[in-house]
Amino acid sequence: MKPAVRLLLMLIVAVACAPAPRTAGEARATTPLRRIPIQVDRAEVEIRAFEASDRIAPPAPGGIVFVGSSSIRLWRSLETDFPRLPVLNRGFGGSTLPEAIHYLPRAVLPYRPRTIVLYEGDNDLTFGWGPTRIADDYRTFVRTVRDALPSTRIVFISLKPSPSRWHLVDQQREANRLVREIVARDTLQTFVDVFTPMLGANGRPRPELFVSDSLHMTPAGYAVWRAQVAPVLR
Repeated sequence: MKPAVRLLLMLIVAVACAPAPRTAGEARATTPLRRIPIQVDRAEVEIRAFEASDRIAPPAPGGIVFVGSSSIRLWRSLETDFPRLPVLNRGFGGSTLPEAIHYLPRAVLPYRPRTIVLYEGDNDLTFGWGPTRIADDYRTFVRTVRDALPSTRIVFISLKPSPSRWHLVDQQREANRLVREIVARDTLQTFVDVFTPMLGANGRPRPELFVSDSLHMTPAGYAVWRAQVAPVLR
């Protein structure tokens, strides 16, 4: 066989065996998420502010401590939403579950609460920490509470469906499902679904529940949360 003919046949075989080019969607589907490390002590300034405030006016023990990310921190109507309950807001920054665990001994446990209301996991997904890791970290959170306060109730507020994070909706649903399964095994834990009532008839987040950043909530959004959380507090 002549060299030119052999070269031509080799080129034909190479083209025939080459993999088909990926579409943009296929490329995204096969590219793993990049997990960004979480600096667990980045809210140190806020935690020290809590401690300074407590030295001046120590909260009474045995209350209801709300802890979590900015959705808790910005719940400014918390005391008026639950007027006959001893609620305490200890939300900080744009926190994640690893940060909540790190600061439990300083931001929650000293108050010896009868109930802890937790909202975390929302930001964890943006760091690339998927639903399984969120479930694992939630177990660690529960175990840390149990070691110190065996009879304290834990209320987990589900991840909310923010318009700006709708691209993460499948992961949000899966994280909620996994945590709900954990909660179902323990009578001292409660799962509160805010995801479903924050959706409209079209199955998408209700825009009136969110401020202009499409992430944080309006008073109407907090009214939905209050309606879902109030029945499980005592």
